[in-house]
Amino acid sequence: MFTGLVQQVGVIVALELTPTGRRLTLQSTFEDIVIGESIAIDGVCLTAIEPAAGRFVVEVSPETLAVTTFGQCAVGAQVNLERSLRVGDRLGGHFVTGHVDTQATVGQIEHQAAFWLVRFVCPAEARLDYLVAKGSIALNGVSLTLNTVTAEGFTVMLIPHTLEQTNLAKLVVGARVNLEYDMLAKLVVNATQRGVSV
Repeated sequence: MFTGLVQQVGVIVALELTPTGRRLTLQSTFEDIVIGESIAIDGVCLTAIEPAAGRFVVEVSPETLAVTTFGQCAVGAQVNLERSLRVGDRLGGHFVTGHVDTQATVGQIEHQAAFWLVRFVCPAEARLDYLVAKGSIALNGVSLTLNTVTAEGFTVMLIPHTLEQTNLAKLVVGARVNLEYDMLAKLVVNATQRGVSV
């Protein structure tokens, strides 16, 4: 479980194709990573298998390659990193599982002084019923508030701190991001559609 509060931006320093997936080596300043630890990488919960000083290795499955932006990742790419919550940690963002639901595409970026208003377009199969204005969403693992929801997607406002501390400052029109719907919204919508009272 994660919060969507990025702890640092890492870099993919090596990429190896495997018979069914990929192995990524990531550079980071995290200390004491242990084998089997879950780390959210651009919002994707992956398992550290080879921790070392200043870096760690993860394996990316075919399903993850198909659903997330890791199918197009490259050496040198910056990625948002967050270690999993510990009991007693503050929950400053919202509940983020690291299980990406789909991808969204940047349709427009409007600069408003130091802030960015970004419009995202969702694929036809996206579950926009999981989105509500002023609700939560995770994009590349960053907990954000939805400004508006439209028939095609949604908008978010990026504040200067987010632009400084995450890789979202590198967004351009046409870029794709990993999208995870708010877990609570998914539970409520699924329960009500099944006729279960909540």
